[in-house]
Amino acid sequence: MLQEKLKAPLFNGIDQNGNKVSLKDFKGKKIILYFYPHDDTPTCTTQACNLRDNYTMLLKQGFAVIGVSTDDVKKHKKFETKYQLPFPLIADTENKIALQYGVWDWKKFMGKEFIGMHRTTFLIDDNGIIQKIIRKPKTKVHAQEIIETWNEK
Repeated sequence: MLQEKLKAPLFNGIDQNGNKVSLKDFKGKKIILYFYPHDDTPTCTTQACNLRDNYTMLLKQGFAVIGVSTDDVKKHKKFETKYQLPFPLIADTENKIALQYGVWDWKKFMGKEFIGMHRTTFLIDDNGIIQKIIRKPKTKVHAQEIIETWNEK
Protein backbone atom coordinates (compact mmCIF):
# COMPACT_ATOMS: atom_id res chain seq x y z
CA MET A 1 0.00 0.00 0.00
CA LEU A 2 1.33 3.40 -0.91
CA GLN A 3 1.92 5.93 1.82
CA GLU A 4 2.10 9.69 2.05
CA LYS A 5 5.46 11.32 1.33
CA LEU A 6 6.41 8.63 -1.21
CA LYS A 7 6.98 9.23 -4.90
CA ALA A 8 3.81 8.61 -6.89
CA PRO A 9 4.18 5.65 -9.25
CA LEU A 10 4.46 6.65 -12.89
CA PHE A 11 1.62 5.48 -15.09
CA ASN A 12 0.47 5.61 -18.68
CA GLY A 13 -3.10 5.20 -19.87
CA ILE A 14 -5.68 6.17 -22.44
CA ASP A 15 -8.48 8.61 -21.63
CA GLN A 16 -12.05 8.87 -22.87
CA ASN A 17 -10.91 10.74 -25.99
CA GLY A 18 -8.25 8.20 -26.94
CA ASN A 19 -5.44 10.47 -25.73
CA LYS A 20 -2.40 9.06 -23.99
CA VAL A 21 -2.19 10.30 -20.41
CA SER A 22 0.90 9.93 -18.25
CA LEU A 23 1.80 11.22 -14.82
CA LYS A 24 4.79 12.82 -16.55
CA ASP A 25 2.35 15.05 -18.50
CA PHE A 26 1.51 16.82 -15.24
CA LYS A 27 5.04 17.56 -14.04
CA GLY A 28 5.09 20.81 -12.11
CA LYS A 29 1.35 20.63 -11.28
CA LYS A 30 -0.56 19.46 -8.24
CA ILE A 31 -2.68 16.44 -9.11
CA ILE A 32 -5.93 15.00 -7.83
CA LEU A 33 -5.71 11.36 -8.92
CA TYR A 34 -8.98 9.74 -8.00
CA PHE A 35 -9.84 6.07 -8.38
CA TYR A 36 -13.49 5.05 -8.55
CA PRO A 37 -15.26 1.72 -9.21
CA HIS A 38 -17.50 2.37 -12.26
CA ASP A 39 -18.89 5.05 -14.55
CA ASP A 40 -22.51 6.08 -14.25
CA THR A 41 -23.22 4.43 -10.89
CA PRO A 42 -24.88 6.61 -8.24
CA THR A 43 -21.93 7.20 -5.90
CA CYS A 44 -19.35 7.49 -8.70
CA THR A 45 -21.58 9.96 -10.53
CA THR A 46 -22.04 12.04 -7.37
CA GLN A 47 -18.26 12.20 -6.91
CA ALA A 48 -17.53 13.07 -10.54
CA CYS A 49 -20.22 15.76 -10.62
CA ASN A 50 -18.93 17.31 -7.40
CA LEU A 51 -15.46 17.55 -8.95
CA ARG A 52 -17.02 18.94 -12.16
CA ASP A 53 -19.06 21.54 -10.28
CA ASN A 54 -15.96 22.69 -8.38
CA TYR A 55 -13.51 22.26 -11.26
CA THR A 56 -12.84 25.99 -11.69
CA MET A 57 -12.06 26.34 -7.99
CA LEU A 58 -9.72 23.33 -8.14
CA LEU A 59 -7.93 24.81 -11.17
CA LYS A 60 -7.53 28.13 -9.35
CA GLN A 61 -5.93 26.18 -6.48
CA GLY A 62 -3.45 24.79 -9.03
CA PHE A 63 -4.84 21.24 -9.30
CA ALA A 64 -5.22 19.00 -12.31
CA VAL A 65 -7.91 16.31 -11.97
CA ILE A 66 -7.55 12.76 -13.32
CA GLY A 67 -10.10 9.99 -12.82
CA VAL A 68 -9.26 6.29 -13.12
CA SER A 69 -11.55 3.27 -13.26
CA THR A 70 -11.53 -0.11 -14.93
CA ASP A 71 -14.23 0.90 -17.42
CA ASP A 72 -13.20 1.12 -21.07
CA VAL A 73 -12.70 4.21 -23.24
CA LYS A 74 -16.17 3.95 -24.80
CA LYS A 75 -17.91 3.84 -21.41
CA HIS A 76 -15.75 6.73 -20.14
CA LYS A 77 -16.71 8.81 -23.19
CA LYS A 78 -20.41 8.17 -22.60
CA PHE A 79 -19.98 9.13 -18.89
CA GLU A 80 -18.02 12.28 -19.78
CA THR A 81 -20.61 13.36 -22.35
CA LYS A 82 -23.63 12.61 -20.18
CA TYR A 83 -22.29 14.65 -17.25
CA GLN A 84 -20.06 17.13 -19.14
CA LEU A 85 -16.95 16.15 -17.22
CA PRO A 86 -14.00 18.49 -17.97
CA PHE A 87 -11.15 16.18 -16.93
CA PRO A 88 -9.52 13.00 -18.27
CA LEU A 89 -10.89 9.61 -17.28
CA ILE A 90 -8.30 6.88 -17.73
CA ALA A 91 -9.44 3.45 -18.83
CA ASP A 92 -7.51 1.04 -16.60
CA THR A 93 -9.14 -2.09 -18.04
CA GLU A 94 -6.29 -4.37 -16.95
CA ASN A 95 -6.04 -2.86 -13.44
CA LYS A 96 -2.38 -1.94 -13.94
CA ILE A 97 -2.61 1.58 -12.50
CA ALA A 98 -4.95 0.45 -9.73
CA LEU A 99 -2.46 -2.26 -8.73
CA GLN A 100 0.44 0.23 -8.77
CA TYR A 101 -1.51 2.47 -6.40
CA GLY A 102 -2.72 -0.39 -4.20
CA VAL A 103 -6.42 0.28 -4.76
CA TRP A 104 -7.30 -3.03 -6.51
CA ASP A 105 -7.98 -5.43 -3.68
CA TRP A 106 -10.56 -7.43 -1.78
CA LYS A 107 -13.72 -5.59 -0.76
CA LYS A 108 -17.10 -6.39 0.71
CA PHE A 109 -20.46 -5.28 -0.63
CA MET A 110 -23.84 -6.51 0.55
CA GLY A 111 -22.22 -9.39 2.42
CA LYS A 112 -20.19 -10.62 -0.56
CA GLU A 113 -16.41 -10.47 -0.93
CA PHE A 114 -14.81 -9.77 -4.28
CA ILE A 115 -11.80 -8.06 -5.79
CA GLY A 116 -12.45 -4.56 -7.05
CA MET A 117 -11.50 -0.91 -7.05
CA HIS A 118 -11.33 0.89 -3.72
CA ARG A 119 -12.55 4.48 -4.02
CA THR A 120 -9.40 6.41 -3.12
CA THR A 121 -7.96 9.84 -3.94
CA PHE A 122 -4.25 10.66 -4.05
CA LEU A 123 -3.16 14.28 -3.74
CA ILE A 124 0.20 14.59 -5.47
CA ASP A 125 2.37 17.69 -5.27
CA ASP A 126 4.18 19.42 -8.12
CA ASN A 127 7.27 17.27 -7.47
CA GLY A 128 5.37 14.00 -7.85
CA ILE A 129 5.21 13.24 -4.13
CA ILE A 130 2.01 11.87 -2.58
CA GLN A 131 1.09 14.45 0.03
CA LYS A 132 -2.27 13.06 1.12
CA ILE A 133 -4.34 9.92 0.58
CA ILE A 134 -8.09 10.08 1.07
CA ARG A 135 -9.09 6.44 1.49
CA LYS A 136 -12.85 6.88 1.86
CA PRO A 137 -13.78 10.12 0.09
CA LYS A 138 -16.98 11.95 0.93
CA THR A 139 -18.37 11.93 -2.59
CA LYS A 140 -20.98 14.68 -2.14
CA VAL A 141 -18.37 17.20 -0.93
CA HIS A 142 -15.19 15.71 -2.37
CA ALA A 143 -13.74 18.92 -3.82
CA GLN A 144 -14.10 20.73 -0.51
CA GLU A 145 -12.65 17.70 1.27
CA ILE A 146 -9.64 17.83 -1.07
CA ILE A 147 -8.98 21.51 -0.37
CA GLU A 148 -9.31 21.02 3.40
CA THR A 149 -7.10 17.92 3.33
CA TRP A 150 -4.47 19.65 1.20
CA ASN A 151 -4.38 22.65 3.54
CA GLU A 152 -3.77 20.34 6.53
CA LYS A 153 -0.44 19.14 5.13
